Amino acid sequence: MKQLLLFLSLTASSFLPAKYTNNHVSHSLTGPDTLKNHKSENKYPALPASVNHLFYVQRDPNANTIVYELNAPNGKLDEEEPVHAYWIRYAAKGEHAELNYIQRKFAYGLNQKPLGNGKYDIRVVSYKKYPMTLMKSQDGKYHIFATIGQKQVILNRIFVRIEGGSFWIPNVLYVELRGSDPVTGQEIVDRFKP
Repeated sequence: MKQLLLFLSLTASSFLPAKYTNNHVSHSLTGPDTLKNHKSENKYPALPASVNHLFYVQRDPNANTIVYELNAPNGKLDEEEPVHAYWIRYAAKGEHAELNYIQRKFAYGLNQKPLGNGKYDIRVVSYKKYPMTLMKSQDGKYHIFATIGQKQVILNRIFVRIEGGSFWIPNVLYVELRGSDPVTGQEIVDRFKP
């Protein structure tokens, strides 16, 4: 619990999986409903096509984005650290920046453990109870798989909506997890209040 509170204070955001909360709404969105129901998030930029991300995190109070990318220099997966996290600082003309020590160790960094057969257990250090798995999908590419809306899907985005509060105790209105069904490609969304 102390790590979760530290994460909240360091980042003015939080994301907890729906299965650990009581106040969540799960639904699938496709077509025009996707934009209609989420207009307020459209101010956040989409990642550039050149960014080969697994998933990313966006949150209030700014558009700066934490990107989680496959760590495969020269096409070979780094087995000790298969996922690399860094910032895209849109407030600083889109420059890339590494996470600092505190962000890596207490907030956005990852614990990464091989499971065998090319699979890896991936956990955000601030909330280790939410399991994610790095593994290849039917398309032959690595993806992060997580449970969203009680389905095992490819995780694409986490968004945290904050309104007011303070640096130490932000008022988190909701957390939204977005992923896609690995078979149908349908978008799966789970929104909840932590």
